[in-house]
Amino acid sequence: MGHPIIAPSILAADFSKLHEALLALEKAKADWIHVDVMDGHFVPNLTIGPPVIKALRPCTELPFDVHLMIENPELSLNQYAEAGADRISVHAETCPHLHRTLTQIRELGCKSSVALNPSTPASAVENVLHLADMVLVMTVNPGFGGQSYIPEMTTKIRAIRDRANQLGLTELRIQVDGGISPATIAHAAKAGADTFVAGSAIFKSNDYAATIAQMKSKASP
Repeated sequence: MGHPIIAPSILAADFSKLHEALLALEKAKADWIHVDVMDGHFVPNLTIGPPVIKALRPCTELPFDVHLMIENPELSLNQYAEAGADRISVHAETCPHLHRTLTQIRELGCKSSVALNPSTPASAVENVLHLADMVLVMTVNPGFGGQSYIPEMTTKIRAIRDRANQLGLTELRIQVDGGISPATIAHAAKAGADTFVAGSAIFKSNDYAATIAQMKSKASP
């Protein structure tokens, strides 16, 4: 496991003030910026795409962690890489040729990640762990912010961490996304997660820096 990474999701930010939000998160010592991309098909919502990511890229030096909740992601990976994505997550549920898609992400110069919906078992990624820099365990059903952490996902996190350790993939990061807050982060961390997406917990707080520091403390071994 790596040191705890906090990746605030700008889905919870004021979209009319994204530049200001990035500057505030940088000042608050966030580690990454999590960018949720939704297509209205795979998930019931629409958000942003490559043009917005490209426009935001000069606003901060923090890595862009781009989560593609879209169908046929392999058709547009190059657009996200060119827009400035540092990491790209694709869903196992949308990738019939997952080996090829993860390889394509790495060939584009980005870190590769595979995401799993709550109902998708940990075994779905067992055969591609060596091609992934990260596994993203959705701890809510994707599509909307502000949902509550699903406790059953803790077992899935532990199963993926155990399997990664068995395979000697000690540098594999496990990210969790959904309902992560100072009250829930320790549960995911103890199970083996080391990378945490938080939206409402940060953007609805009065002090971004204090909230991020508290979450890092609770996620540390």
